[in-house]
Amino acid sequence: MTADAARLLSGVFAAIPTPILQDGHLDLAMLDRLVAFAIDAGVHGVCLSGATGEYPHFEIAERKTLIRHAASILPRDRTLLVGIGGPSTRHVLDAGRAALEAGSRALLLPMPMFFRYEQQDLREYCEHVSRALAAPCLLYDLPDFTNGLSPETALALLNGAEFIVGIKDSSGREERLATFAGAPGREDWTLLVGDDRLLRRGLTAGWNGGVSGIAAACPELSIRLWHAFAQDQADESARVQQLIDELIGRLAGFPVPWGIRIALSARGFDTGPLPLPLTPARQRQIRDFQEWFSGWLPVVTGCAQGAQTSRQHDP
Repeated sequence: MTADAARLLSGVFAAIPTPILQDGHLDLAMLDRLVAFAIDAGVHGVCLSGATGEYPHFEIAERKTLIRHAASILPRDRTLLVGIGGPSTRHVLDAGRAALEAGSRALLLPMPMFFRYEQQDLREYCEHVSRALAAPCLLYDLPDFTNGLSPETALALLNGAEFIVGIKDSSGREERLATFAGAPGREDWTLLVGDDRLLRRGLTAGWNGGVSGIAAACPELSIRLWHAFAQDQADESARVQQLIDELIGRLAGFPVPWGIRIALSARGFDTGPLPLPLTPARQRQIRDFQEWFSGWLPVVTGCAQGAQTSRQHDP
């Protein structure tokens, strides 16, 4: 696949959690349901192995299995995006090649995690990985969990690295929306919002769409916002963004991305045990959220019952 073939992506892409069984192995049957749920709601594609997919928790072999399986069930008119972060450059390249073989339209390249590096190191890393894969890569800026990219470094890569074709910005920094949208060369890049709180503002600034955890748990809201914006329904898109913000406010008390998985559980999608044992306080917090969510969701989505959609895909 050439860089030009995947240079411009647009739409809402659901960031899918990685479902597991009680023994920790991948739950591919649940993955089928999660993908079908998002696709049926109208998302333009799905993203695997990003932060919502908890990529540091899984071996490269498991991620390859996940990617290949999702690719095999994804409709041809929908886009597969794959995060290729890993503990070493070797693992990153291995994940990238597997994603390309499976048909990923573009790769999300997060910065190295755990150890701190200078911006010149990150630029060289991104140039090396994208050149070695010779495939379209989107910078994945995730500063809460990895080394953060400065706007200057990201713009230098977007303008100077052949296979860097865009950015998924999960920094949550609103000022970056105008910085990237107004930069020379912008018409050649894909700009995707990675923080659901900024989706409407990103679209207003001229960004191409977003990779959204909310779109995995409540795709109705994300797609409603997308269509309202596309149809110049400013009041409706603002109203839906407020609903998304309300949900995010409720989820903010949970570790990332527990909230997405807990919301999915309330809708009938059990993605498996959470990474850590639950304290009594966490158990109460989850029960309180799910009680609220089960009453809130049918009202804001117009569904007679919040879990109605999930039951359509029960085995």
